[in-house]
Amino acid sequence: MRPSYLGKIQLRWCDACHTPVLGEQCACGEKTHAVSITPPGDARPAFASDVALVNSIFIDYFGVPLIPEGHLAVLNKVPDPDRMEEVVLGGTVVAAIRYMPDEGVWEPLPRPAACRYMKPTKRYVVVDDGAVASIREGGSSLLAPGLVEIEDSVRTGDEVFLLSRSGECIGVGRARVDAAEARTMERGAVVRTRKIGDADAVPGEASWDDAVRANTRIIDAYEGASLDFIRRVRESHAHLPANVSYSGGKDSLVTLILVLKAIGPVPALYADTGLEFPETEENVATVAERYGVEVVRAETGEAFWKNFEVEGPPAVNARWCCRVAKLEPVSRVIDERWGESLSFIGQRKYESLNRKNSPRVWRNRIVGNQVSAAPIQHWTAMHVWLYLFKEHAPYNVLYERGLDRIGCFMCPSSDRALLVRIKAAYPDLWQGWTERLEAWGAAHGMPADWAAEDLWRKRESGGDEDDSYN
Repeated sequence: MRPSYLGKIQLRWCDACHTPVLGEQCACGEKTHAVSITPPGDARPAFASDVALVNSIFIDYFGVPLIPEGHLAVLNKVPDPDRMEEVVLGGTVVAAIRYMPDEGVWEPLPRPAACRYMKPTKRYVVVDDGAVASIREGGSSLLAPGLVEIEDSVRTGDEVFLLSRSGECIGVGRARVDAAEARTMERGAVVRTRKIGDADAVPGEASWDDAVRANTRIIDAYEGASLDFIRRVRESHAHLPANVSYSGGKDSLVTLILVLKAIGPVPALYADTGLEFPETEENVATVAERYGVEVVRAETGEAFWKNFEVEGPPAVNARWCCRVAKLEPVSRVIDERWGESLSFIGQRKYESLNRKNSPRVWRNRIVGNQVSAAPIQHWTAMHVWLYLFKEHAPYNVLYERGLDRIGCFMCPSSDRALLVRIKAAYPDLWQGWTERLEAWGAAHGMPADWAAEDLWRKRESGGDEDDSYN
């Protein structure tokens, strides 16, 4: 899948502080360097559960973890048929992890810089000194005459580290043959080299509090610009009652905090779809209490399930769910309570092409009685997280459990890697959804594996619906 350029990639790194920085100079005074990540580059912090996932993949595959305790790791989701994430350590991409839905497993894609943090005990080859230069400098494949040692577990197609006799990593690649066969070969390729000579990582311990301090001036500047935007929009729409669209997610939480700072107390408008995680409901209550805001609930009721019976489950390319479960109930509540309103929404351009091309102030074609405004349109996910850390804000605990997006538990836009986690963590929720899917599938002649293999998420045809509501 082709990368989408949704805005300038802002992730940089301070080698002195060992933290990500979103500007050319760290608060410590040192110059930062760009981190070469794949667009759109909406990188985020790796929480403990993310670190545990990455390390479990590397332990299973290479025998040792990748991310050491006390080091900051950043994840960057990249375009992929299902899910692939780059892992940033020490200011460079040291690996990626990719989910293989057909096999139900994660595959690591290491880079040579990973060896600054780990030394593989599985899936490696040792290269003769005479072959090192051609591999390290020219990216040549490892041929049989240059093979000194190959670890027993290597199988055809495996990712492997290419090590010199002294243990230095000179590259990574894919094995062309099994270990047993490689030992009998006199000629031919043993490993096809994939990566050589990465930008080097600079290991060092740091905390996210350190990262907040390193970005203080930058975050303050972004906050100030957003506060000015909110005040200008409020002034130009003074005739409309104001609120904040709150979803229980990180972006709407930042937006709520900013609006409260800029113009004072306003209600939080929450679309209660009936399909939310329990933790999201808990977060809504916690945030309301913490900030003293009224929660105005736009309840979906049975509308989703009535539409489900007619149209079947929503799909990636037919997300009628956003209209039925969010936009229409929100429009109805606005009409009943205010007639018309100004809603501040946590929309960011780095989320999608539609949101990049959206104006910062607009009217949704379905919610015609709502003027929407996006104070954090130009923020990346890292800006959002550093701001929440700085504010000690009560963000949704689901982020710490490996969910990078918060919404309906069975959102068709979720990749299968995420759905695997959700199914394991919420068996009761998922069982109820599965029963609905199976009943509808049986009544409409769907294949036997339609529900179990998540085939309901895709349709042969259908247009995506407007989802610009957070």
